[in-house]
Amino acid sequence: MMSWRKYTIKFALTFCVLGGLFACSSNDSEILEPEEVYTPTPKPLDVPPILERLLPPPSVPVDNPQTVEGIALGKKLFFDPILSGDGTQSCASCHKPDNGFTDNNRFSTGIDGIEGTRNSMPIFNLAWNRDNKFFWDGRATSLEIQALEPVTNPVEMHNSWENAISSLQNHPQYPTLYQEAFGTKTITKELTAKAIAQFERTLISANSPFDKYLLGEGTLTEQELRGFQIFMDESRGDCFHCHGNDNSPLWTDNKFHNNGLDAIITDKGLGNVTGDPNHDGLFKSPSLRNLAYTAPYMHDGRFETLDEVINHYSEGLVYSRTIDPLMKAVSRGGVQLSPSEKADLKAFLLSLSDPSFIANPDFQNIN
Repeated sequence: MMSWRKYTIKFALTFCVLGGLFACSSNDSEILEPEEVYTPTPKPLDVPPILERLLPPPSVPVDNPQTVEGIALGKKLFFDPILSGDGTQSCASCHKPDNGFTDNNRFSTGIDGIEGTRNSMPIFNLAWNRDNKFFWDGRATSLEIQALEPVTNPVEMHNSWENAISSLQNHPQYPTLYQEAFGTKTITKELTAKAIAQFERTLISANSPFDKYLLGEGTLTEQELRGFQIFMDESRGDCFHCHGNDNSPLWTDNKFHNNGLDAIITDKGLGNVTGDPNHDGLFKSPSLRNLAYTAPYMHDGRFETLDEVINHYSEGLVYSRTIDPLMKAVSRGGVQLSPSEKADLKAFLLSLSDPSFIANPDFQNIN
């Protein structure tokens, strides 16, 4: 026979359980109703025919897939000065669409009026940078990491991420845009960088006259064709080792080279990142696409014209300890092109420019 104490405890427990069940049933709709989960709309990269034919698929991180909402947020952030310390400078201030997403000044100027020491790199076809080394010196190991640095750089946007996030969080639109893109209204620098990277991966350029020629959809002039032969000739232009060929349409190897600019190296480039003295003076090869829009040239913007660039490789090479072995003509100052060869090479290089890229409304700040 159950004791009075045990019976009382059992009754109390039973009452609690029944009471709990009753309470649950009275709020059944509130508890059983599933929480709505927002799923952004997938938007794979639109790969042009020439890149699809000759290159592997673009590289997109698994944890940052391309979406309609993420790209839209990234574009808004790219053109919005809200990320800078005084609200006056955006990513697009130094990466202008009309200039192939670079700066037409030798050095970009930050919000405090301080100039940097390197030319702003053009931004396009970044999803095929499989080495995942960004900036002239390769210090960023992903596009997402690259997007973080300008905000806090004291000679660029000169802000703190804490302040930038506060500005975004208190904005009337951004929390909702982050909710649509990432399923949360809590804004972080990581999500901000992901959105900017998504937009930057859409900046694809592959519709130049030379692209059309390779696809059989256009023709080149005799001068442009002669220039391409010079580009591919090891005894003349010898350009293809670092900048690719008709089967490698990025027109860069995305690697690092000392291309004979200075006898005395003051900016160590990759060497500053790795600490290896053999890397001193090595900088990332930029793409030769869109040269018609991306002046000035070289990591420090020292050459204002394409003619100066060609003259450098023709008769301006100088030796230094880490000179790239591919600069085979350094002992005689360069490849020594004739004036007509220089003109032909220039004509070919300009045929790699893509006017539809800088005019694409998807890449413009159109509200």
